Formats: sequence, C-alpha cells, structure tokens
Amino acid sequence: MRESIVCYGDSNTWGYNAEDESRFPEHIRWPGVLSSLVGEHYKVIEEGLSGRTSVMDDPLFEGLNGLMYITPCLKSHSPIKLVIIMLGTNDTKERFGLTSYNIAQGIMRVVEKAKHSLSGVNAESPNILVICPPRIGEKYRQSIVGDAMGDQCAEKSAQLGQYLKTMTEQAMVPYLDASSIPMNEVDYMHLTKEGHKQLAQLVFDKISELLKK
Repeated sequence: MRESIVCYGDSNTWGYNAEDESRFPEHIRWPGVLSSLVGEHYKVIEEGLSGRTSVMDDPLFEGLNGLMYITPCLKSHSPIKLVIIMLGTNDTKERFGLTSYNIAQGIMRVVEKAKHSLSGVNAESPNILVICPPRIGEKYRQSIVGDAMGDQCAEKSAQLGQYLKTMTEQAMVPYLDASSIPMNEVDYMHLTKEGHKQLAQLVFDKISELLKK
C-alpha cells in the first residue's frame, strides 16, 4: 500500500487561477507536480480549500476554519506518512483583526491538532511540514480582491515568516519558507503556473529526508 502525503492548505493548494478564475489542471497544481516528483511509492492527497484560515470562523462564509476540519480530514486519509500545512494568507484579511504573530499562533494550533490526530503510520503522530506561504504582493490593494481583503494584508504576510520560523523551531517541527516565490500580477495573492512548479520543487527537496524516517 502506498503511503499518503496530505497537502492541507487554501486556494494556493486548491490551484486557483486568477487569470480566468478557474482551477489549474492537476499536473500544474503544486501537489500534482509533487506527486510526479515523489514517485509511485507515495499518494499525494490535495486538501486545498479556497478561503481556508488557520483558526478563524469567517463571518461571511462558513466551513473555512482549518482547525475544525484537520482531525476528520487526517483520520479519513490515515495512515499518513506526512502532513504538509500551508495556511496564513487568508488570515491576513482585515476583518479578522489578527497580527502576524497571531496568525503564526493559529497555524501552530493546527499543527498541534494534527499531531494529536494519531493519523500517522501505526496510529502514531504523522510527520508534519509547515510552509510559510508566498507573500501577498503590495499591489493587491488596487486589484479586484483589494476591498474584500482590506488593509495591511501584504505587511502581515511579509512578517509572518519570522514568527512562524521561531515557533516551529521551538516545537521542533520542520519548516519551509516559500515566501520568496512570486505571486501573479493579477490579484498578487495567487501562484502562477511557474510558481506552482517552484513550490513543488522546494517541497520535494525539503521532504526527501523526512520521507526516509
């Protein structure tokens, strides 16, 4: 039986294409590219949801709280070799009123819940990799998503990595900083085709050692 790798994230894991508001094909999306890189011994499972937050209930759209869904999600896919968590972009929305530090705290709550899901091999805690997502571009405020996102999103996104790196180190959880991968020039908060490819390669390089454990 192939071991599972679960990619838990938001629209950048789902594969949102801002150019025409469609979904990138599976072979373009970063989990799909990762699947081709890891080979036939692993099953890469996409668990991306547009608008997903780490811990916040969105007052405008239901079902987007990542903390509430992580346990049933992982148990449904168990046994799991590795959980890759990339959240935080949606948490920057002005209506949530969170600081970058708060967003990092929320992501770590999801991490802890994933650990305690006991969805890993032999009902143990699964391996976990936390990714700091690519930064929201400063020009997002003048794009079509600007009013929905609100103010200060780019600033919060830029500051997230420093807090997330410290918190993952303290928790001894593997960490990958993907903040330097550029977003598109449409809404400045979603990956391009090339961005998906770059992210998949970064993840593969990072997890090669983790998968040997």
